[in-house]
Order: sequence, then structure tokens, then C-alpha cells
Amino acid sequence: MQAIYSNNRSVSTKKQRRFIPDTPERILDAPEIVDDYYLNCLDWSSQNWMAVALGGFVYLWHATSGEIIQLMEMEQPEDYVSSLNFTQDGSYLAVGTSRAEVQIWDVNSKKRVRNMLGHAERIPSLAWNEFILSSGCRNGAIHQHDVRVARHQIAAMNGHTQEVCGLRWTRDGRTLASGGNDNLVLVWSWPQASSSPILTLNEHQAAVKALAWCPWQSSLLTSGGGTNDRTIRFWNCHSGTLLNTVDAQSQVSGLIWSEEYKELISAHGFAHNNLVIWKYPSMTKVADLKGHTNRLLHLALSPDGTTVVSAAADETLRLWKCFDVDPKKKKSSTEEESRSKGSRPQLASHTLLR
Repeated sequence: MQAIYSNNRSVSTKKQRRFIPDTPERILDAPEIVDDYYLNCLDWSSQNWMAVALGGFVYLWHATSGEIIQLMEMEQPEDYVSSLNFTQDGSYLAVGTSRAEVQIWDVNSKKRVRNMLGHAERIPSLAWNEFILSSGCRNGAIHQHDVRVARHQIAAMNGHTQEVCGLRWTRDGRTLASGGNDNLVLVWSWPQASSSPILTLNEHQAAVKALAWCPWQSSLLTSGGGTNDRTIRFWNCHSGTLLNTVDAQSQVSGLIWSEEYKELISAHGFAHNNLVIWKYPSMTKVADLKGHTNRLLHLALSPDGTTVVSAAADETLRLWKCFDVDPKKKKSSTEEESRSKGSRPQLASHTLLR
């Protein structure tokens, strides 16, 4: 991967009284990224490491220091990495593979500490909940792994009939949402291990990969459908009620909430290959971010909540600083706080990763 572009030009969004860049802050080259809607090959940790899978390789890039590491490589050339997810503290990275493995890597030592088997097919989705790791399989199975013990698989959930391409835990770790190629969104209660979901949401007309729990309203789940659906739907998961449906006019491949601005950003494939920022709850468009030349596959948020990275089939990663802190709030913060947190330095213009 290589940084091939940098631009800070912004456009004013007068209604929101802030600036949103209309071009990415940086473009990184990502050769051989797998063009597969169902995979989840990008994540950004709380320690500011960005992980990206390029075919059978996983690379780490530190957004502060610019350090780049090739973390791993699959042994066989035909194999590939199908999912990535950091632990909440950023110390470990879970890696799902096309060989039905779940590997766990220590980010600090850069060593694999565990390889967990049990799935029958590739693993396109992963989600941590403290020491519990959820893994979704191509055959529809979801396994719960307790990584502290030798016999790691402690539960199996079999509500989906096709590939599980989305997994998201609530912040309190009590509820898991899963999305599948069977067009279903399932909601599971934890730790009451049960093979049956507490909710089955079946309004989507295509695969559901994009899932996001609202950070300030714990029962609100957002889901996005594939090409034959092209909608973003909002669910009250206490009642199972569909609250709202928005026609996104494109395949939805990612959803992220901004707690700072009470907004939602969505990533899209066919037909527009763009990102859209929506004001919640009105769902009026705040910004339309264009630049990718092929469908967007993955979306992740920086740990400070200011920057979104999108990965697309055009073999680029684009960093959009679209949720920068309100200048008034930034101005009112104390100098002591600024010194303790530090400022994010500019990255090198040509950072060669591969």
C-alpha cells in the first residue's frame, strides 16, 4: 500500500455550520484487495493501528507514527484472509481465513498466539465482546469462542441459512446482531446462550452486511442491504419495530455512527460507489463523498472518531476527515488536555506498504 494523494480542500455545510472535506485527506494504494462484498477485511484499533487484508496478507499501518508491518501471510497462494477485528483495547487482532481458521495475533509482539478451528467453511465476519469472540461462517453458523480456555467454542448459533457477512455487539455486550446472505438480520441475547435469536428482522430484500448500533440509543440498530435492496433500515430492538426505511439508491456495504454530530455515514457499491453522511433522525443528506471508481467494500472509524477510512474494489483506501471536532468545542478545551492528548502529526506523503 502506498500514499498516492493528499488534499485538505473543504466545502462548507452552512446548515451544519462546519466544514466537511469533499476530497479524502489521503489515498493509500491497496493492491490485490479481494473484491468480495461478503468479507470484512478492514479495521482500525483503539491504539491507532489500521489493519487491512490484501489477498493472503495482513498489513498493519500506524496512523500516528506511520509504521508499517506485514503481520502475516497465508501459507498457500490460493488462500486468503476473509475477516479482521481488533479487541476493544487494540492488543489483539482476530483473523478469519478462507481455510475456516480463526487466528489470534498479538499486535505488540507481532506473533500468532492462537489458531482456532471448528468452522466448516470460510469466516467472513468477526466481532469481539471482551474475551468472547464471535465468528460467522459461510454456511450460516455463528460460533462463540472463549479465548481464555482450551476448549474455546462455548456456543453455536444456527439461525442463518446462508453466509454470515455482518456481526456487531452492543456496547454493553449483552446483544449481538448478525446479518446474512439469506437477507435476514438476527438479534441474539447474551450471555443466555441460545441457538435461537430473540428477533428475526426480515424486511431486507438482499444480503445484509452493514450493521451499526447507535452509540447513544442502545436499542437502535441500523442495517443496510445489498444490490437488490439498497435500503438503510432503523430498528427498535426492544420491540422489533421497523422505525424507518431510507432508499440509499445503492448497495450498502458499511454503516458508522458519529456520536459527535449525531450523524450516520454509509458506504455504497453499485451504482454510485460513494459515501453519504446523513443527519439523524431526519435522514437528510449532509454530504456526498465521491472519488472511488469501483464499489466500496469496507468502512472503519478512527479511534478519535474524526476520520473514516473506506476500502474499495478500485484497490485504494481513502481517509475522510469528515467528523472533525467542532471548532468551538476544540477552542474551549483546556491547554492541559491538548498537551496530554497531543496532536495527530501529518503522515508521510509516500508511505510504501507493499
